Amino acid sequence: MASSPSVRTLLDHNIDEIRNDVLRMGSLVGEQVARAVRALKERNVSLAHQIIESDQQINALRYRVESECVRTIATQQPAAKDLRYILAAIHMAGELERIGDHASSIASIAIRIGDEPLIKPLIDVPRMQEIACGMIHEALDAFIEMDAEAAKRVAARDQEVDDLYVQILRELLTFMMQDSKTIAQAVYLLWVAHSLERIADRATNLCERVIFAATAELGDYKPPRTP
Repeated sequence: MASSPSVRTLLDHNIDEIRNDVLRMGSLVGEQVARAVRALKERNVSLAHQIIESDQQINALRYRVESECVRTIATQQPAAKDLRYILAAIHMAGELERIGDHASSIASIAIRIGDEPLIKPLIDVPRMQEIACGMIHEALDAFIEMDAEAAKRVAARDQEVDDLYVQILRELLTFMMQDSKTIAQAVYLLWVAHSLERIADRATNLCERVIFAATAELGDYKPPRTP
């Protein structure tokens, strides 16, 4: 039996609230990642501490999204596409919360390095951040539009981040082999690059959930790894 207009209106309202909170989370985590890399690049310890402290706001939004989703499922009993949308939102909130954790990890490394001069100019790390944050933003745009094809295009960008990660790894290994005094900071910078690589992976996971919500298809849409 079809839902009555009042029931449909309430369900649409609940879904709008869920969508808005997921988008708010996405905006916050994207900002956190960008600020974390800036804190590292500028050796801004104060900014790094602010990023870590702000992580609680992202965690609170995740719990809010999960609560909204569970309540909507329990009280509105959505079916088909509405249910897929809500389930996708739960998973996306979890992925976004983990991206926030990665941002905090980068900020922690910025604190550890402090005002110590960097062993090399940060060029590829900010580039990784720009691509990863762009993937988050575009994945959320695809979520708004329920555009599975757009989500697949975003997921394909993961290879760009992987390639930059491999390039950074090779450069840092060269630094460590040439001068043992660079090892500690090189390892820190490698952790930063790894966090950004994982952020791009999680952005790809966001895309996979958009595709699921739009098409009911579940799959791995990450591009094949190149040697």
